[in-house]
Amino acid sequence: MRPSGRHLWLGLAAAPIVGFFALPFLYLIAVSLKTKDDVLNGRFWPTTPTLANWPAAFEAANILGFILNSVIVSLLSGLVTIALALPSAYAVLRLKIGGKWLSDVTLSSYMAPPIVALIPLFFLLKTIGLLDTRAGLVLIYSFANVPVAFWLLMPFLRRMPIEIEQAAAMDGAGPFRTLLQIVVPIIAPGIVATFIIVTVLSYNEFLFASAFTFSDATRTLPVGISLFQGDRLVNFGQMAAASLAGIAPVYLVALFMQRYLVSGLAHGGVK
Repeated sequence: MRPSGRHLWLGLAAAPIVGFFALPFLYLIAVSLKTKDDVLNGRFWPTTPTLANWPAAFEAANILGFILNSVIVSLLSGLVTIALALPSAYAVLRLKIGGKWLSDVTLSSYMAPPIVALIPLFFLLKTIGLLDTRAGLVLIYSFANVPVAFWLLMPFLRRMPIEIEQAAAMDGAGPFRTLLQIVVPIIAPGIVATFIIVTVLSYNEFLFASAFTFSDATRTLPVGISLFQGDRLVNFGQMAAASLAGIAPVYLVALFMQRYLVSGLAHGGVK
């Protein structure tokens, strides 16, 4: 079969998959262009498209402030998560700290519903003075995502030839120096991929953000979008516009970092 024909069949096979994932995004765009009457009639595309929802959404809520809060909190928590998870994974795998059971216990802590920790974390943040602050959310997200980052980093460390670390040890390098100067550069694609994943998890988190923030100065985007739902009326058009504005940073990250993400997850960062 000629390459052009093979590419055609691959395109036809991928079209339903692309359409399945693109449909919610397209519907969100359609809703952001609808009037209240168009929302009620249930049609996919508005009969009279309008851009009025966009300025109205930014006037009704501090959308840019919410996006900024989400970006700051997610980036900082992602960095702290990597700083905690990478040495932990290296210590468990290479230094044999904690035995075989510690890695399983680490992941099992992520299996519990987050809501069970809501009340203890609330009083913890209140006691240390970090309630209704970005720093409080960074603290919570950083530790909450450590199990995910731990298990994502483990395969990259396993694929790294141990002979490289043994050679560094013979040259007098300790475990911490070996980790920073030898291991980190080699598995950098895996670290970047893991950082992107935990950052997106923090960016999209709603439960803790809604419980621990009370003002526009600290609210993140998911909480800000929920403000468009009133007691009797939901401003679907404005909510859709705010949602599209909020997911733009995530799509930009996916667009510009997809090469590192796919490369890291597929190959483990070891050549």
